[in-house]
Amino acid sequence: MSHAEDHEGTRRDFLYYATAGAAAVTAGAAVWPLVNQMNPSADVRALSSIRVDVSGVAEGTQLTVKWLGKPVFIRYRTEKEIEEAREVPLSDLVDPVARNANLKGEALATDENRALDDTGAWLVMMGVCTHLGCVPLGEAGDFDGWFCPCHGSHYDTAGRIRKGPAPENLPVPVAEFADESTIVLG
Repeated sequence: MSHAEDHEGTRRDFLYYATAGAAAVTAGAAVWPLVNQMNPSADVRALSSIRVDVSGVAEGTQLTVKWLGKPVFIRYRTEKEIEEAREVPLSDLVDPVARNANLKGEALATDENRALDDTGAWLVMMGVCTHLGCVPLGEAGDFDGWFCPCHGSHYDTAGRIRKGPAPENLPVPVAEFADESTIVLG
């Protein structure tokens, strides 16, 4: 093997590597806009967290707000509603999981694990039926909670499915009190 043939192989290898590198950079530049367009837009990112003033919500009533394109029920429950929810044995529940994004793991669906505050007066949950995505009616149904008239799902005063085709409890989103009269969703 001559000295010239040795250099020829080295130049060929360099050309292969340079061509492969240029192809990789070109492919990345072509694919990046397609991947980047799947990121949420600025208006969606702005709605990822909202503050809700609950100072005007009277005991026994609820406020419905729109968050991330879905209704969220914020209910200021009465003592009677809290007592009804806390008296339910876990064995009577269709879905024993709390479905609370504020808790780690799969906590049990006790009323205490679904309420926003320690007293249990505030309940915040997504207002979308877990069966087919309908919006349940408040203060209705067999358990004085929410009722989805589309297919007959009944939720109790803690938003837990008790009767009907819905497979899961109404989910509790990430929420916390910023102060005495403001709840932050997200």
